Amino acid sequence: MEEDSEEVQAVSQPVHPEPKVKHKEVSAVEDAESQQETEGNNKRHLNVVFIGHVDAGKSTTGGQILFLSGQVDDRTIQKYEKEAKDKSRESWYMAYIMDTNEEERIKGKTVEVGRAHFETETTRFTILDAPGHKSYVPNMISGASQADIGVLVISARKGEFETGFEKGGQTREHVMLAKTLGVTKLLLVVNKMDDHTVNWSKERYDEIESKMTPFLKASGYNVKKDVQFLPISGLMGLNMKTRVDKSLCPWWNGPCLFEALDRIEITPRDPNGPFRMPIIDKFKDMGTVVMGKVESGSVREGDSLLVMPNKAQVKVLAIYCDDNRVRHAGPGENLRIRLSGIEEEDILSGFVLSSVAKPVAAVTEFIAQLQILELLDNAIFTAGYKAVLHIHAVVEECEIVELLHQIDLKTKKPMKKKVLFVKNGAIVVCRIQVNNSICTEKFADFAQLGRFTLRTEGKTVAVGKVTELPTVSSSA
Repeated sequence: MEEDSEEVQAVSQPVHPEPKVKHKEVSAVEDAESQQETEGNNKRHLNVVFIGHVDAGKSTTGGQILFLSGQVDDRTIQKYEKEAKDKSRESWYMAYIMDTNEEERIKGKTVEVGRAHFETETTRFTILDAPGHKSYVPNMISGASQADIGVLVISARKGEFETGFEKGGQTREHVMLAKTLGVTKLLLVVNKMDDHTVNWSKERYDEIESKMTPFLKASGYNVKKDVQFLPISGLMGLNMKTRVDKSLCPWWNGPCLFEALDRIEITPRDPNGPFRMPIIDKFKDMGTVVMGKVESGSVREGDSLLVMPNKAQVKVLAIYCDDNRVRHAGPGENLRIRLSGIEEEDILSGFVLSSVAKPVAAVTEFIAQLQILELLDNAIFTAGYKAVLHIHAVVEECEIVELLHQIDLKTKKPMKKKVLFVKNGAIVVCRIQVNNSICTEKFADFAQLGRFTLRTEGKTVAVGKVTELPTVSSSA
């Protein structure tokens, strides 16, 4: 499981074409860029993660968005179309925009979390195209942990929705994970409406909506406020940039995908808060470069920061946002930051770049409230239970040291009875220990750094939030 996630980090570097950046460090260009930067940054920036069952059409939909918003030209598309034909995979050519490595193209499965950018009238978006296949769920976690909004792609094709939704299908697990990882707003995109088994049928669309709604509610989404359903065809690009033609789909009066994305309201992050950027990847390029998403605070060239938990003092030499060098950046941005004062091998994914005045807590144990989703057969959840903890970009083995009390599902208050073990569906407060020091915050102070999932043998068994940290954490 852990080897899996390390492999992925190793592979995921080529996604960011490095050499482009080097030529930009020319002072004349820099002035022009800083002007462009002030203009460009007026738009709000959101990370969108595409999630859903394998083959629901996530990469194809992502590719189509990039094509429609002018990020990919016709010639490239023709090249991909020919490549896909040569592999006798005609309908996959749009996915090739997102799936850039050979393994993904041959199998037609996304392994890494692909990245791409596009803009609408009001917003700059970064698309995180997360893998849907079961063995790649850890990568889906790293994608979703950086996302502000989720686009859950569901296939309307006969049989495909059912497979994704039944026990063992990925649709359920992904919705759960998205919620835990803090994707508060969901766009539920019913894809493949053009399929011959569907033909833009309102009955099929309504059936999917009615089956998904109770499940979304159970996962903690407020369906009226935070979820929007819409029908599309990712391959044909229908109801994406412009509304679908009434002749095809007379019953749809809602927005198209771009409009829906534009209208999503999310709570703003604090640009003046203490700086926090969980590191998801690092590499060498004229110094040590770290990548991640700013969860709080702002950063400028020349700032002194700490890399936690190993308390290394570092200086910011350069900041890159979407391949452009910028002087400063605020919360919500995906950045690459070049640092001095630390070697690349001394950084692990899951470390956090944080402000010196208020560093992030580094702990080896914490108290958390857990919701047990689905334990493996015959497992009981009790003190001594071991699992893999995923918290922001950290993947670490952990052990439940003590169950403190169970929460009554009706009253939401702690039960008086001493608890020794719990079963599926229970909510329990417990003490969790990890082998190595990890960076975390209380959920109440910093939701992004205080929510986590527990997985065993490749399956999510519980989701939780950090409620208390040991008081001595700063000197630990």
